[in-house]
Amino acid sequence: MNTNPLNAYRQTKVKTAGQGRLIVMLYDEALKQLDIAVEEMNKSRSKLDKIHNSIVKTQEIITELMASLDFEKGGDIAQNLYNLYMFFNQKLLQANMDKTPETLLEISAMMKELRSAWASIENQATAGGSAPVGVNIAG
Repeated sequence: MNTNPLNAYRQTKVKTAGQGRLIVMLYDEALKQLDIAVEEMNKSRSKLDKIHNSIVKTQEIITELMASLDFEKGGDIAQNLYNLYMFFNQKLLQANMDKTPETLLEISAMMKELRSAWASIENQATAGGSAPVGVNIAG
């Protein structure tokens, strides 16, 4: 039994969210982790383990987004997103080794655009009362 009300709320929020909302939530968390890593890199005495952990969490989220792709329904869009996610993970790997914020800021900017697109799709789905066809094409 979960005695922490905040954790219980978060679990309920995830369990009751539609697929489009889950994708937006994944982007939100990835962006949050990137912000943590960049903020830590910009400190005069940065904690390398904190940077590393935030980048790894971002990579795990991107891997989850990759796993959610539906290539049958998504076609070229799913393939393009897959390639973009691969690019993100490769750049994150390099950024984790180099510990430079520029790459993380570049990835963050691209992820913000993708998050905005997914939020728009999700909002249209909620306003329309049903999920749009093909929302599950890409994480």
